[in-house]
Amino acid sequence: MTVVIASRLREDRLGYLTAMHASLTRQSVPWEAVIALDGASPDRLPAPLAADPRVRTLALPRPVGAACARNLSLTQVRTPYVNWADDDDEFTDDAMSVRLNALESAGVGWCAGWSADQHPDGSTTLWRCPTPPGRHEAGDVWTYWKSPADTIPIGPTTILARTDLVRAAPMGGLVQGEDYCAIGVTNLAPGILLPVPVYRYRKHAGQMTAQAGYEQLEAAAREHAWQYGRSLRSVLRDPRVVGSAIPWTFPRDHGHRLDTSA
Repeated sequence: MTVVIASRLREDRLGYLTAMHASLTRQSVPWEAVIALDGASPDRLPAPLAADPRVRTLALPRPVGAACARNLSLTQVRTPYVNWADDDDEFTDDAMSVRLNALESAGVGWCAGWSADQHPDGSTTLWRCPTPPGRHEAGDVWTYWKSPADTIPIGPTTILARTDLVRAAPMGGLVQGEDYCAIGVTNLAPGILLPVPVYRYRKHAGQMTAQAGYEQLEAAAREHAWQYGRSLRSVLRDPRVVGSAIPWTFPRDHGHRLDTSA
């Protein structure tokens, strides 16, 4: 599997990025990481990441924003599964194995979990998303997002999904809230939500959502993502759309189980 991260390698976030990498090194299944350097020099990459052959970089010549940087990184993915991540967060130690095992055992296209807010003092607060645990058919997750102003139905960075699905429903073309559109993968295939935390969302003064002016575009970003999800679900359920009546799935014996290419 590949973890895709966009970063401008800001000084105040380098320690967080190193901690994110450390959380990946504790995973028990094979992984790779692609770091999209959003206008930043590769020379600023923290030493542990630069020395790790599992970490590759995509150096963009100028800042393009998180959505574009992440989407451009998809061209560098060479594994069957993808997980988005932020450069200031962390994965739990069993985040990859528990979701990969569930995904492959059930023969679904994605598997997600809960997340936890990680506070500056190290304490965490569990966030249970509105979508209930269990299996969900394609399009069902969006029914738990009742209106744009409501809490999103599932945490985008908690989703481990097949690469082809992520490429079909990548980050939205937004300057913020781009990851809301990443939930689109849940419209393309059935999946499973596990009632376990798999991601730690770090709360700190430098995070984008804490910046002045962030709320100015939040409503517009949510409206766009909500409309996108509703329209995508509607189109895929329209009998006039070729193949819309055939649920997406794949044989269980598909050759990727804990493969070194995963």
